[in-house]
Amino acid sequence: MKSIKYHKIRSKTVHFLNKYFTGASIDYRGMIDIIFPLFVDQAFLILMSFLNTAMISSAGVAAVSAVSMVDSLNIFLVNVFIAVATGGTVMVAQYKGSGNMKMVSKTATQAITAVTLFSILISAVVITFHSQTLQLLFGRAEQAVFQNARLYLIGSCISYPFIAIFQAVCGSLRGVGETKPCLKLSLIMNLSNTGLNVLFIIIFQMGVLGLVISTISARCLGMAASLIYIIKYNETIQFQVEKALKLDVSILKKVMFIGLPFAAEQLFFNGGKLLTQTFIVQLGTLAMTAYAIGNSYALLFQIGPNALSIAIVTIVGQCIGQRNITDARKFIKSLNGLSSLLFVCSAVILLPLFPILIELFSPPKAIVGTVFVLIVLSAIAQPLLWSLSFLMPSALRAAGDSAFTSIASLLSMWLLRVVLGYLLGITFHFGIIGVWVAMIIEWAARSIIFTMRFKGEKWYAYKLV
Repeated sequence: MKSIKYHKIRSKTVHFLNKYFTGASIDYRGMIDIIFPLFVDQAFLILMSFLNTAMISSAGVAAVSAVSMVDSLNIFLVNVFIAVATGGTVMVAQYKGSGNMKMVSKTATQAITAVTLFSILISAVVITFHSQTLQLLFGRAEQAVFQNARLYLIGSCISYPFIAIFQAVCGSLRGVGETKPCLKLSLIMNLSNTGLNVLFIIIFQMGVLGLVISTISARCLGMAASLIYIIKYNETIQFQVEKALKLDVSILKKVMFIGLPFAAEQLFFNGGKLLTQTFIVQLGTLAMTAYAIGNSYALLFQIGPNALSIAIVTIVGQCIGQRNITDARKFIKSLNGLSSLLFVCSAVILLPLFPILIELFSPPKAIVGTVFVLIVLSAIAQPLLWSLSFLMPSALRAAGDSAFTSIASLLSMWLLRVVLGYLLGITFHFGIIGVWVAMIIEWAARSIIFTMRFKGEKWYAYKLV
């Protein structure tokens, strides 16, 4: 009886997977091979980030606030060269889909070169003007917070080229569907980062300085491991240093066609987030700490959906490379549905654990209630809105529709999250909760815009390969 029941369940599962996750371009097994390593990668990445924030909490609210402030700036800057790397991922995926392996190698190599140059430039500029940047953005912060922020920002800038090269290599590998090496490389970097944080922050009690040392060391190790892998062990990309030193303008133009609009979007989109952070500085150190903890906790809900938002670029890119629009549409719908389901599962698991997990941060009792409200709002809104807000534009971008997605994202960010966030948080005195609600309203607007775009035909009209 058990054997019969098992076979019935297995048969229904295979039927479901074939119906929603199999097409002429790729079957469900190939999709699982792409998604599962990314899921494990994102789980480790987000859990490590969660634990790192909890560890730095031991150094006090000034340290947490400083790290939160600078991380907003870090996201703003790092996403510029990750955007360029995404341009490479899209082009590599489309060339892989079309079967042109020679161009896969050339495009991946040029994307790595471009991202490296961008990161070095950004790092040099920010280090040169770090005091002016912090004063402009966070001049109202308390002195202890400001000094910690300065140290963390300089250390982060030193690590930019290391994480840039790592991201470019992993982006190229994801483009050809090789996500297992990305997982291994990510584990090397993130586990070493967490181990070093335990050593320098918990054992040696070095606070923000310990965080800086561990971040630079781990990212340097991650860069070295990624370069060794693609130079010595990977046969698909066939990376050679001498080829990377020669710029190929024709390839770079195609990479930048996708990458630059996305980079501009990331600049202004995360610039909006950064401006929102300046509102929160006005609300005081406790509000900043509540916001930092709320963000860290909310990221736990996004482990699965974040993996899907990365995987969808490879999957849709390969479909479009074959000009198989039917598969692209089918998989976009299926992956969005799966993302929403994962959010529901996360909420069921994580909300009851809130009293336990919040204690990892040793928060002042005054902010625990506020953090819980933020988490409940996220748990309600994410299944309904997040996937259409973030998975959908990733899919459209993979098809070459980069300009529209960038413009739409910028308008929604600045007209809703920034302006409405200021009105609700500062003008109408709703504080952190007002800023958080503005973010959710912006998700709703993005969902409507990108769903309408997807229903049309313009998003797949661009032929890149």
